[in-house]
Amino acid sequence: MNLLNTYFNTPYNTAPFSKIKVEDFLPGFKAAIKKAKKEIDAIVTNSDAPTFENTIEALEFTGQDLDRISSIFFNLNSAETNDAIQKIAQEVSPLLSEFSNDITLNEELFKRVKAVYQIKDSINLTVEQQTLLDKKYKSFSRNGANLPEDKKKTLREIDKELSKLKLKFGENVLAETNNFEMLITNESDLSGLPEGTIEAAKQMAESKNKDGWLFTLDYPSYIPFMTYADNRELRKKLAIAAGKKAFKGDALDNQENVLNIAKLRYKRANLLGYKTHAHFVLEERMAKTPQKVEAFLEELLTKAKPAALRELAELKQFAKELDDIDQLEKWDSAYYAEKLKQKLFDLDDEKLKPYFKLENVINGAFKVAEKLYGLHFEEITTIDKYHIDVLTYKVTDDQTNLVAIFYADFFPRTGKRNGAWMTSYKPQYIKDGENERPHISIVCNFTKPTKSKPSLLTFNEVTTLFHEFGHALHGMLANTSYPSLSGTSVFWDFVELPSQVLENWCYEKEALELFATHYETGNVIPMDLVQKIKDSATFHEGMQTLRQLSFGLLDMSWHGIDPTTINNVKLHELKAFEGTQLFPDVAENCMSTSFSHIFQGGYSSGYYSYKWAEVLDADAFEFFKEKGIFDKEVATKFKDNVLSKGGIEDPMVLYKRFRGHEPRPDALLKRAGLIEK
Repeated sequence: MNLLNTYFNTPYNTAPFSKIKVEDFLPGFKAAIKKAKKEIDAIVTNSDAPTFENTIEALEFTGQDLDRISSIFFNLNSAETNDAIQKIAQEVSPLLSEFSNDITLNEELFKRVKAVYQIKDSINLTVEQQTLLDKKYKSFSRNGANLPEDKKKTLREIDKELSKLKLKFGENVLAETNNFEMLITNESDLSGLPEGTIEAAKQMAESKNKDGWLFTLDYPSYIPFMTYADNRELRKKLAIAAGKKAFKGDALDNQENVLNIAKLRYKRANLLGYKTHAHFVLEERMAKTPQKVEAFLEELLTKAKPAALRELAELKQFAKELDDIDQLEKWDSAYYAEKLKQKLFDLDDEKLKPYFKLENVINGAFKVAEKLYGLHFEEITTIDKYHIDVLTYKVTDDQTNLVAIFYADFFPRTGKRNGAWMTSYKPQYIKDGENERPHISIVCNFTKPTKSKPSLLTFNEVTTLFHEFGHALHGMLANTSYPSLSGTSVFWDFVELPSQVLENWCYEKEALELFATHYETGNVIPMDLVQKIKDSATFHEGMQTLRQLSFGLLDMSWHGIDPTTINNVKLHELKAFEGTQLFPDVAENCMSTSFSHIFQGGYSSGYYSYKWAEVLDADAFEFFKEKGIFDKEVATKFKDNVLSKGGIEDPMVLYKRFRGHEPRPDALLKRAGLIEK
């Protein structure tokens, strides 16, 4: 019997990673799909009249084994992949796409769902049950159940092709990231770089049996180099390498993939009766329409652009005075911004890093969660993990009840994609009176400890950790009946609220005192540094906002229009960036070909949601600030109305229940220093 198709007889029913063999996955998937199909057949062939229980609820709990295997497999494909796993992903994705279509295009099943949907007003359903019924009905209607047979066939073909293209896109980006190395053999080329960065580069070179210092496109290597390296030519080399990922006209080029994905998404939306892919996606978002998204982005652009242009002029003047730079380029931005920030605030990451030892920051996040929500984190070694670097925790409440199992994976390695994310290995739900608790994971890419130093985080990495931990709390504190409405299963422009709001604690004296202690002396971070962190928080906020808005506008330019006439990815991108471009274009660079969020992840037509959620988070944190950042009453309101509720109600209803009113953009604009406080 394949281990993947059995109940995991492990502590807390955790995934038995060390016992799973890669070759188990394909047969495991096939067996789980077969089982799920039988469960669907049992619903369809039920001779009783369709009811909420025997149709909607029964459907919700089909395919649980398949969901579990999928979460394990695709999480490994992101955090610990290899050629064998990638090959299986290519085989499995079409099977899953086909199975998904087998459900949504199953006419007899849809008839039963529709029958319940049509009597929904006359049956006594809870709010959560009503949401589940709406969601199930829409999962059919939005995926072609009302289409004639020939169009259903076309839809299946599109979905199968899209699943393959998205995977290929991601594989190309990962391969391009892994393929690039910049070996420095002349010590003078390291000028300006922090000691820890140099040591990490030395270790990286040694690990590959090379003499010198090795730099890569992984963020812990790339970001410090772009921020501190005095050698402008090498900064240029690294920046161009990062910018031309999958844009070289070779076997790893993503231009065709980008065009095909955009066009297939548009074709799919048309098939389902929507004007564009964005119209299809946004129907299920707080924003509702592309027009509202575009108006939102344009409003912020109007407010942010004057500030961005002022900041850019100041930066150009500074670079001219300091190094006689006549034309500021993209690879100069982070370098001179850091120098200007040091001059204005006497603050740089190297002064701050000793106060942010990774272990202390993790414990700080735990303490904040304890003070706000009564959670307790205990590291345990009795559960299996997929890599030696992964940390595992048991999470309990004040009454010692199990809340969640928590995995944390912090360091870059081959086979792990860049960036940071939160995910789940097992969702929360209530079944047969049993509240099944979730298994939640966060994955980041921070600098590894070296022989002489522990892992010391930049302040940006501290906020990244808190951000992902905010998502994790949303998953851990879930308390709903149905897995598809649980935890982070909410509208995408709402999902970033719990993560972004938690970042605010990183700027507060009361929170920093809990964990920001010098790794050698144990001294708490000096309050003048805390003040400087706060003062510098809005540094270059105009330029940062423009950058985020440019990504949102690029996303909408691919998905909010008819893309069928686009045949040049680069030219299309330049047009999309027209209103937000601050630096000269680099001919050999293209963002779309490695914009994984929208072409591989789930952010297509949704990148605006980061800014949307910032409006929510600024407004929400204003409430905490009014009462005190650890105020139990506000924290309980947030937990009860947002964190534990998942997607059981419209997010605006949940937000207003917490806050008392709709979110106001002014809180964000004030915090960002874009309007007067």
